[in-house]
Amino acid sequence: MCRHVAYLGPAEPLDDVLFDAPDSLERQAFAPQQMHGGGTINVDGYGVGWFPGPVRYRRAGAIWADANLRQLARTTLSTAFLAAVRSATTGMPVVDGACAPFTDGTWLFSHNGRVSEWPESVAELAKTLPVTDLLTMDALTDSALLWTLVRRRLETGKNPADVLVELTKEVVAVAPASRLNFLMTDGSVIVGTTWTHSLWVHQDEESVTVASEPLDGDPAWREIPDHHVVIADPSTVEVRPA
Repeated sequence: MCRHVAYLGPAEPLDDVLFDAPDSLERQAFAPQQMHGGGTINVDGYGVGWFPGPVRYRRAGAIWADANLRQLARTTLSTAFLAAVRSATTGMPVVDGACAPFTDGTWLFSHNGRVSEWPESVAELAKTLPVTDLLTMDALTDSALLWTLVRRRLETGKNPADVLVELTKEVVAVAPASRLNFLMTDGSVIVGTTWTHSLWVHQDEESVTVASEPLDGDPAWREIPDHHVVIADPSTVEVRPA
């Protein structure tokens, strides 16, 4: 499916996570360890968004083939960012707009997984959106639709964790075999869900990182149980059933 990671803490170069860590996002693109049957590699796209901003960079293809991103990541420091590599579900487009992170100018969002029996299974959910939202989605993919649903609900003022949990339950009700690991940040908090795929959290005195897989061998990495939601900032990590 995909791999994703979000970070909050002291400013650090993007390449610490994208390229330099022992199990960096680049390595997870070609040698992931915890795909849980959701594919083998993640070479159909990649993206990173960072704050202040958010500023976003995303492309179709393999992350290691982009020399421009490597140079950008080496020289860009950020206190908050979200990045992802993509394994496209069969039949879905491999284009820049299909790559996470998605954004509304406040939040960065990523979906690791797939909606089963797409698109028929979620047609009724899609009907709850204004037609203009559907016509202006970044791409004709399950992830783009899920983000559009999330974005609309955030606009009503709902709690972000509640939005993700509510949407997960609605999708599973109509598409039970779906994989729905979500990850999002607004630069001050990270919110994520586990639904079939793995998710880990690492917290120290100044920072917090939430990722599909540990980025290194530090024993402080803690796995988030399946069917849970995590709400994290550098001072607090809350994990509860979804």
